[in-house]
Amino acid sequence: MPHLHIEEFKSIDFPQSQDGVTFNFMAKNANHDDEILISASVEQDEFFLLAKEDEKSKLLKSDKLSRPASTFNVHKALLAYAKLSDMSILSSNVPLNQKNIHLEESSALKDINFFAQKFPDAKEVRIEVGFGSGRHILHQAAHNPDILFIGIEIHRPSIEQVLKQISIQKLDNLLVLDYDARLFMELVPSNIVGKIYVHFPVPWDKKPHRRVISTSFIEEATRVLKVGGNLELRTDSEKYYAYSYETFIAFNKTTLQINKNRDIAISSKYEDRWKKMEKNIYDVTMINEEESAGLDVEGDFNFSEIKLSHDEIIKLHGTTKFFDGGFIHFERAYTLEDGAMLRISMGSFDRPEHLFVLVRAEASYFPSNPLKSRSNLKAHKVLDGLFHG
Repeated sequence: MPHLHIEEFKSIDFPQSQDGVTFNFMAKNANHDDEILISASVEQDEFFLLAKEDEKSKLLKSDKLSRPASTFNVHKALLAYAKLSDMSILSSNVPLNQKNIHLEESSALKDINFFAQKFPDAKEVRIEVGFGSGRHILHQAAHNPDILFIGIEIHRPSIEQVLKQISIQKLDNLLVLDYDARLFMELVPSNIVGKIYVHFPVPWDKKPHRRVISTSFIEEATRVLKVGGNLELRTDSEKYYAYSYETFIAFNKTTLQINKNRDIAISSKYEDRWKKMEKNIYDVTMINEEESAGLDVEGDFNFSEIKLSHDEIIKLHGTTKFFDGGFIHFERAYTLEDGAMLRISMGSFDRPEHLFVLVRAEASYFPSNPLKSRSNLKAHKVLDGLFHG
C-alpha cells in the first residue's frame, strides 16, 4: 500500500488545494488519538488519506476502505499533502514519476458507480472473478470481440498489468473493476451473462465465509446467467472442490459437469506451475437451464432529519443493530469540525458493505452511496430511523 513514513503529522486549514488535489476536511478518531483521516479529491475520485501513528512509526497512507480505482491519484494526493503541510518525509514507497502512458490511455478501469448507474448494453456479458495475471480474460476478450468481458480483481499490480495489456492490444470489449464480486453480482441485470469464470479462487480454508462460491453467490449467478449459460469453477484445492460440489448439489435443482485435469485454451502461470508439480485441477461447471425474473430493487439512500445529538452519534461506536436478514455495525466514530462521522459495515451477513457516514446538518454516505441491494436498502432504513430518533 502506498505510504509516506513521516517525522510528524502536520494539519492544514481546510479546504485547500495543491497540484490538482483538493483537501476538503479532516476527521479525528473519537476514541483513539493515533488515527486521522483527510478527505482528498482528485479528478473524479474522492477518498481518504490516513495518518496513523504507532510505537514504531508515523505514516501517511491510503485508507483501504475508501481508496479509489486510480493508484496514481492516491500517490498524487500523498505527495501534495506532504508538500502543502511542509511535512518531513523520512522514507516513501510512492513513485515520483508520471503515470504509465498505457494506464493513462486506458479507460477500461471503472468504479462501481459506472455499473450501478447504468449497466453497459451488450449482446452477451462474461464475468471473470479474480483474474490474477489476466492471461485467461485477455485471451478470451481478444478472441471474442463481440462479447463484453468484465474482470473483477482487488490486487492492484494485477489490475495495472491487465490495463497495460488492454492498451497495448487495443481491446475495447474488456472492462476492469476493483470491487467485491459478491456485491457486484447483485446489480447485474438478469439473463444477460453467458459465462462466469471463477478460476483458482483463494480457498480460505480457515475463513470459509470469505469464499466466493456460496449459496447466495450461486443464487445470484443463476439469476444473471442466460439459459444455457454457465458458472465455471476451476481450482487446485481438493477441499475447495469438495466444498463447492456440496454447495451446488444442495440446491433442489441443478445441472453440473465435473472434470479433472481438463486442458483449456489458455492457462495461468500458476496453473502451469501446479501442473509441473503434478497437482490435480478440478472443474465444477453449473449450467443454468431456467430464465429468471428481471432485477427489481426499489428504494433510495436519502436520510431524514437528524435528531440525535453529536454525543449520541459518537456513542454508537462499537454497537450493532440487527434486522431481518442483516445488520449494521458501528466500527468507529470520528469528530469533524462541523459534525461527526461513522465507519460502518452494513447489509447482509455473508457479504456486508463497508463505508462511512457523514453526519452534519444532514447525513450522507462517503465516498458514495451503498450498492443498491435489498439488504443494503433494509439497513439504510434502519439507520435512517436510528438517526431520526
